[in-house]
Amino acid sequence: MTDFFALYDALLPEIPQEPILCVSSGDFWTGVETADALGLAMTTAGDTAPRVLPRWEETATLAELASAVKSWNFAEASAAMAAINAFYNTQNRMETLDAAEPFEHYCTRGLDLRGKIIGVVGHLNMPESIRREAGAFFILERKPQPGDYPDSACDALLPRCDVVILTASTLVNKTLPHLLELCVNAYTILTGPTCPMCPALLEFGMDRLSGLVVTNREAMNQRIRENLPGPPYPFGQPFLLTKEGL
Repeated sequence: MTDFFALYDALLPEIPQEPILCVSSGDFWTGVETADALGLAMTTAGDTAPRVLPRWEETATLAELASAVKSWNFAEASAAMAAINAFYNTQNRMETLDAAEPFEHYCTRGLDLRGKIIGVVGHLNMPESIRREAGAFFILERKPQPGDYPDSACDALLPRCDVVILTASTLVNKTLPHLLELCVNAYTILTGPTCPMCPALLEFGMDRLSGLVVTNREAMNQRIRENLPGPPYPFGQPFLLTKEGL
């Protein structure tokens, strides 16, 4: 990839100087709230690198906080990604793009995955039928569980895959640009609550974007404040954007 941060730059031009009401950060989720939306990102550990914005917790506008999405300080980058999602992942935008998707359809609606070699980066809440019908199925994880491959196996395994499903938290930890290089011959899906509903990302080697619009802001904010684990899908509406659908 000639410009490592090109896909990050594609997220930023539309972000407005909209006031931020609150930034909340827990061990599992980071939220940025405006008058109209609550943007989420998975909290990624790592607060050692210098910050782009020395006091990002007190940042006044979405555009200012979003500008730190390229930060190597992952706590700051998590907040920046949540700010980006507070702009993109809204009910109005979902209706405009006709992107609402039932959760049970997940991100693979309409795809014939029978016999395919499937790679999944990150532990994702996926229908068991996907694993059962696949010809081969790899989960690659930074913190592997029994049966998983370590993420250091990505370079060896992903180029062999027909379909790759990537957790959108790879945006925050900056592994996404390299992972997309490994997936150049695969049908590639970016998914999870951290995923922004930004069609411009589909120009960078992704075929689908699947994420979440928070509709129950009070309940999601409570989950962040109380530092509760678990997926946030009960508090929102999933969306799906496809390259073929635009």
